[in-house]
Amino acid sequence: MTNFKIGYIKNHISIVAVCLLLLGICSQSAHAQEEEENIGTEVVNIVRPYTPTISDAFKIKETPVLNDSVNLQKKKVQYQIFSVPVASTFTPAKGKAATVEKAKPIKLYDNYATLGFGNYTTILGELYSNFQISRTDDAGFFFRHNSSQGDIDGVRLENKYYDTQLDGHYTSRQRDISYRLDGGVQHQLFNWYGLNGAYDNASDEFLATIDPQQTYFSGNVGGSITVDESVFEKISANLRFLNDAYGSSEFNINAQPEFSFPLTTFTLQIKGDVDYLRGSFEKTYLGTTGVDHNVLLAGVSPSLVYFNNDLTLSLGVSTYVGLEVDDEISEFYIYPQINASYRLVDELLIAYGGVDGGLSQNSYFDFKEENPFVSPTLTVVPTSQIYNGFGGLKGKLSNSVGYNLRASYGREESKALFKNNPDFGNGTADLEGYEYGNSFGVVYDNINTLGIFGELNVAVSETFSLGVNAEFFSYDTEKEAQPWNLPDLKATLFSNFSITEKIYGSASLFYVGERTDFLFVRNGLLGSFMENEVTLDAYLDANVHLGYRVNDRLSIFAKGSNLLSDTYEKWLNYPVQGIQGLLGATYKFDW
Repeated sequence: MTNFKIGYIKNHISIVAVCLLLLGICSQSAHAQEEEENIGTEVVNIVRPYTPTISDAFKIKETPVLNDSVNLQKKKVQYQIFSVPVASTFTPAKGKAATVEKAKPIKLYDNYATLGFGNYTTILGELYSNFQISRTDDAGFFFRHNSSQGDIDGVRLENKYYDTQLDGHYTSRQRDISYRLDGGVQHQLFNWYGLNGAYDNASDEFLATIDPQQTYFSGNVGGSITVDESVFEKISANLRFLNDAYGSSEFNINAQPEFSFPLTTFTLQIKGDVDYLRGSFEKTYLGTTGVDHNVLLAGVSPSLVYFNNDLTLSLGVSTYVGLEVDDEISEFYIYPQINASYRLVDELLIAYGGVDGGLSQNSYFDFKEENPFVSPTLTVVPTSQIYNGFGGLKGKLSNSVGYNLRASYGREESKALFKNNPDFGNGTADLEGYEYGNSFGVVYDNINTLGIFGELNVAVSETFSLGVNAEFFSYDTEKEAQPWNLPDLKATLFSNFSITEKIYGSASLFYVGERTDFLFVRNGLLGSFMENEVTLDAYLDANVHLGYRVNDRLSIFAKGSNLLSDTYEKWLNYPVQGIQGLLGATYKFDW
């Protein structure tokens, strides 16, 4: 609008100027004609400065009125669509899917068999089989045999061993409930070959009169039931029996139910524990009438559990009743159950700590599993962990490096310690095979233990991982002079690796520090004892396992144990085999 007004003004001024110019020329011409004088020709330029102005624009503030003589009302239009198919001769070209490389799926087999042979006439055999009964049910069994003829250098008594085990299971996973049944039997043979130095010069005829063989036969049956979305979460139970070649027997039944009650902020968890143990030995080590153990432990452990993204907290307590059935003696125990962890820096730094305790059932079965050279003359009582306070830091230094540091201090009452039995041999007595100072008994003491633990795990690559851990102990005994056969330091270095797609392996290095035992040497049944403490040297045990995958089904392997050839004594007067090698193969298959 402004440009239009300016152009209009410019045109109007130009027209006025031209009119004035023509009027002047006409006047001059008339005057010249009147006077008839010729004054010549002259060009006159009229110059006037141009000063444009812009008038104010005003907005119309009222709606204009239509003055049409005919004002028509819009008519509503109604329409319909008639769909008519149209034949098409267009045919699109077929597309081709792009090719994507993917890893070859690993074929999984339900069964495998392993067979291996090594020096010291070592035989290893394993067979595992699983049967898929239905989409929800399956069953399987596992058989294992490991044996060696011994032949340890410097050992004059028989030192072979056998360990044969057969286990089976049945599992069912339904919509809201799952259950599992387990059972198995085990047969073991060991020899009390650890004679002390007093028998170094004994004749072969005398040693031939010693029968050091001990056999164990055990079996178990048990199972578990797990319920989803229920306050009753799980219950597990197990029944086990054991007997040996000397008439010892033991029967143990254990059941542990678990409940969970979600609250507003916390979750209330309740765990139960019922453990009944009954066993007997025909005699004590001193030859008196045998002793029985008949103990019932019953406990309940309620706790409030809270967790969020950073904090996990469990506040609880355990209460137990211990009953010696035969003597009708009962005791009441209460233990703290407090655990907490907090993420200080995501996964990089997690602080954790707590204090807990509990009442644990010792058994002849557990003792022979830890030390197969115990005598069948033991006293078996429970161990009470009064408290164990601990705290530490764990986390990841990077995606491939993890660590864990922990310190703990606790007190145990009636802690079981293995101690060398007295030697009753005098060359003439008719003794059992374990009465020559070549077996171990169990003594109990109240012990305070300080422990410091550290662990580092490194995943160097997908084909190589490395880990190391170490734990230092300091003991304070109350009755015994030493914490018999407890090491002051334990450490482990382990690695898993794959050299190629077909070649794989692992390596480990175990270190166990010095231990102390007590040596009894007796001259005849009525003679005096010569007693002195004996320190067992620390030992280092190196092991390597190499395997080669021939194909998806068959692989061969080689194992080396105690590669440093250190015939160390794990227990007093019990040297181990030297360098041990084993070659074998594993075959996977489906029935």
